[in-house]
Amino acid sequence: MTDAPETLAQADLTAAPADPVDLAAQLAARLCHDFISPASAIVSGLDLLDDPTAQDMREDAMALIAQSARKLADLLAFCRAAFGSASTTEVFDARELETLAQGVFGHMKASLAWEVIPASLNKPAARTTLNLAQIAGSALPTGGTVTVKAVEAGGRIALSVEGAGPRVRLKPEVAGGLLGKPKGDAMGGAWIQAFYVHSLVAQAGGQVAVETSDEGLTLAAWVPA
Repeated sequence: MTDAPETLAQADLTAAPADPVDLAAQLAARLCHDFISPASAIVSGLDLLDDPTAQDMREDAMALIAQSARKLADLLAFCRAAFGSASTTEVFDARELETLAQGVFGHMKASLAWEVIPASLNKPAARTTLNLAQIAGSALPTGGTVTVKAVEAGGRIALSVEGAGPRVRLKPEVAGGLLGKPKGDAMGGAWIQAFYVHSLVAQAGGQVAVETSDEGLTLAAWVPA
């Protein structure tokens, strides 16, 4: 690991985009990208069921529909809490957050270890935890383990998401987005989620830190309790 991981205080906020309409459009595009794959697979399965020449593939089509529908439902439930206004509740049950995260990890190569101590998390902490977990899982494309930790002390909720696996790769634009940096010439799909986390934590009055190496990564943050 690096000796001095970058933190929010070191981020170049002057170059960060300020247009909320553009940011909303990029976030919407990111979500549509995530949803289109399982949705398209469901349509493909339905097309096979309607094809009289493919009746021998009916069982495969039903399996594809079922698997894709579950993935889409898990993503929608996760995103409602991670990005949207899932409810007016300001406090989230940690067990429910784990269920949402495990649902998404059920469709990823990496596995999830949940070590959140508080029984509940406020909205900024809950959303930050879910997003950091998904970001870390995406950085382990061939598998590994993502360990999510949270503790509350001194009026703060400290969050740590550690990823370990054979091929850890956190895209530079993701690391930069977490620190409030612009995406530059990179595609915005991965960056916008990271920048959303940065904005969420900054608005709450907290900080984000990123630490990476060939063996693993740590995404950390704290927000007021």
